[in-house]
Amino acid sequence: MQKSLRLRNRADFSRVYRHGKSFANHQFVVYWFRKKDVEKFRVGISVSKKVGNAVVRNRMRRLVKEIVRHHEDKLIEHVDLVFIVRKGALDMPYKDLEKSILHVLRKASLLRPPGL
Repeated sequence: MQKSLRLRNRADFSRVYRHGKSFANHQFVVYWFRKKDVEKFRVGISVSKKVGNAVVRNRMRRLVKEIVRHHEDKLIEHVDLVFIVRKGALDMPYKDLEKSILHVLRKASLLRPPGL
C-alpha cells in the first residue's frame, strides 16, 4: 500500500474516531469518515497491546495493509478508514481475514457496487 494512502497523525485518527461512523464483526472494527480533500482513501490500522506482543501486532498490521492493497479498486473514494484488529483475528488464515475485512467493509457500505 502506498504511503500516501496511510493515516499517520494522531489528529487524523482522532477526527475519524470522533466524527466518523463505525461497524464491526468479531475480528475487526472499521471507523470511517468522509473527507473531500483526500484524492482516494486513507487507511490507518490500530492493534491493541491486548492482542499480542509487537511481533504479532506488526504482523496483523501488515496483513491488513496487504488485504486493503489487493482490494483498493473496490473501495469508495474520499474517505478515511481506521481498522481496529480484535483478538478473534489472530488465529485466522489469510483467506478468512480477507473475507472478514470485506464483510465489515460491505456492512459499512464502503465497497463500490459491482460493475462500477
